Amino acid sequence: MNVSPGRQFDRAGAASDDAEPSNLPDFERLADNIAKALEQGGKALAAMVKPVEEGKVKTAFAEDVADAIKTFGHVAEYWLTDPARTLEAQTELSANFLDLWSNTLRRLAGEEEKPLIPVDPRDKRFASEDWQTYPVFDFLRQAYSISTHWAEHMVEGAELDKRTHDKAAFYVKQIAAALAPSNFLLTNPEVLRATWKAEGENLARGMKMLAEDIEAGDGTLRIRQTSGDNFKLGVNLATTPGKVVFRNDLIELLQYAPTTEQVYKRPLLIVPPWINKFYILDLNPDKSFIRWAVSQGLTVFCISWVNPDARHADKDFFAYMNEGIFAALDRIKKITAEPKVTAIGYCVGGTLTASALAYMAAKGDDRIASATLFTTQVDFTYSGDLKVFADEDRIKNIEAEMKLSGYLEGRSMANAFNMLRPNDMIWSYVVNNYLKGIEPMAFDLLTWNGDSTRMPRANHSYYLRNCYLENRLAQGEMVLGDEKLDLGKITIPVYNLATKEDHIAPAKSVFLGAKLFGGEMRYVLGGSGHIAGVVNPPGPKPKYQYWTGSRPEGAFEDWFAKAESHPGSWWPDWLAWVVAQAPEKVKARKPGGRCKTLGDAPGDYVRIKG
Repeated sequence: MNVSPGRQFDRAGAASDDAEPSNLPDFERLADNIAKALEQGGKALAAMVKPVEEGKVKTAFAEDVADAIKTFGHVAEYWLTDPARTLEAQTELSANFLDLWSNTLRRLAGEEEKPLIPVDPRDKRFASEDWQTYPVFDFLRQAYSISTHWAEHMVEGAELDKRTHDKAAFYVKQIAAALAPSNFLLTNPEVLRATWKAEGENLARGMKMLAEDIEAGDGTLRIRQTSGDNFKLGVNLATTPGKVVFRNDLIELLQYAPTTEQVYKRPLLIVPPWINKFYILDLNPDKSFIRWAVSQGLTVFCISWVNPDARHADKDFFAYMNEGIFAALDRIKKITAEPKVTAIGYCVGGTLTASALAYMAAKGDDRIASATLFTTQVDFTYSGDLKVFADEDRIKNIEAEMKLSGYLEGRSMANAFNMLRPNDMIWSYVVNNYLKGIEPMAFDLLTWNGDSTRMPRANHSYYLRNCYLENRLAQGEMVLGDEKLDLGKITIPVYNLATKEDHIAPAKSVFLGAKLFGGEMRYVLGGSGHIAGVVNPPGPKPKYQYWTGSRPEGAFEDWFAKAESHPGSWWPDWLAWVVAQAPEKVKARKPGGRCKTLGDAPGDYVRIKG
C-alpha cells in the first residue's frame, strides 16, 4: 500500500491530516521490531506445542472440524445432486465475481465508479476510509461479502432438517467471521498504517500478548477482552454490603444489609446461573440490581455457587436443587422466621427454579410464594444458538471430556458464548490486541464475562440431555428424585422476563415456555439482549424500553403486535408486581439475624477462578 509520508497516524492506525509531516520510518527499528514479533511468535508456538508434548492435548477442535465438514457435506449434497441446482449455484457466484472484476478494473483505470457493494456503516471491521479509497482493498472487502452471502444463501436454500440447517448456518457464521480480510496484517489497510507509523512496535506488542494469552490458556488461546487488574471483587465489583450467612459444598448464601428502616416482610431469594458468577447483578453501584432491590426495601438473599472441581463431579441437577435452592430456603426461614419467599431465577438458574417449583408443587411444598424468571427457557423447542453445541455426538464428546476431570473447563463455556458473536467477542480483539498491539480497556462487564466457571460432570450432562437435547421438562417427562415434573401444576404467580435480542434464551422460546405454567403469568419483554436487557436500571436517561401484554397465548408475533410499549427500565414494573404479592412491612433485618455469619459479601466461592 502506498502510504503518503505527509500523513500521521495514531496508535490504532487512524489517519490524522492536520499532523506534522512525517519522514519514512526508521527501517532499522522496523526490522528490529519485526524480529521481536517473530521471537514472540515463536514463544506463542512453543506455548501451543507444550500441551502436546505433555500429552494434555484436547481433541475438541478436531471433532468440531470433522462435524463441520460432515454438516457442509449435507449442504453440498443438496446442491450437487440436481444439475440444475448446481448450475444455479455456480452461475450466481461466477456472475457476481465477474461484475466485481469489471468494476474494479474500471476503478483502477481511473474511472469514477461506485463499488458494487457499499460499505455497511454498522460493520466496524471496514469502517476505515482506506477500504474504499484503495481499489485493491475494496476488492478484497467486496469479494469477501460476495463469498459469505453466497455461502449463507447455499445453507438457507438447502432443504435440510432443522438441526442440520442450524448447525450449517452456525459454522458458516464462524468461518465467515474468521476469514474476513480485516483479520490479517497484509489485507487490512488500517493495520498496515498502524505498523508503518509505529515502525512495527505494534506487532512486537501484539505477539507478546498472544504468547501470554496462549500460555494463560494452557496451549489454547484465551483472548484477553479487558484489563482485568483494574477490577477487584469487593472493591469496585460486587460491592453491595452484606454477609455470608450460610455455606455448604455447593453454595454460599449472601444476605445484604438493609438501607431502609423498614423492609417488606417477605424475603427475596435470587438464584443466579452457575455457568457465570452471580455478580452480574451487582457489577457496580449504578448498575446493581441487588443494590437497587435493597434500596427499595427488599430483604435480599443471593446464592453464590461454588466454582466446582473434581470433588463435585457427582453433583447433579437434583443436588443443585436440594443443596442449592432448598438449603437456602431453610436458612432464610431460620434467619427471618418467614415461611415463604419470593424467588428470582436467572437463565439456567431460572430453569432450575422452575424445575424446583414443579417438584415442590408435586410435594405440596409452598415455601416459594411467587417467582420471577429472567431470560429463562423451560421449553427448548426454539432455543438459541447454543443448541448447536447440544446434539448427541457433541454431548458424548463433552461427557468424555468431563469423565477425565470430573468437570467441564470454564473456558469451554466461555468460548461457546463468545462464538455466538464472533466478530464482536473474538475477532475484534484478535485485530486490536495482536495486530494493532493495543491493550484492551478496563471494563467491568467484560471482566465478569472473563471470570469463567467450571461445570460439574453430572449436572452439566443432565442439563444438556434433559433440556437442550430431549426437551423433557416441557414435555412433562423430566424426573427429579422420585417426581416427574409438570409445569402446569405450578399455580403461584410468575413474572417472566424475556429480552428482545436474546440469542441465548430467545424471546419466542421464553414465550412458548410461559404457556406451560398453571398460575398467573405476567410475560414482559425487555429491550436489548441476555445481559443488557436484564441489567437495565432506572434513571434519567433510560437505555431500553419494555413491553407488556396479555397472558401468553397463540403466536409470539401476534402477542408482540398487540403489546404496550413502555419507556425505560422494567425494574419498577417488577417491583410493583412483587409488592402487590406481599405488601406488609417489618423492621429492617440485620444480615444473619441470630445466626452466625461467615464473612463479608461477596464471599469466598465467587473468588475461585475457573
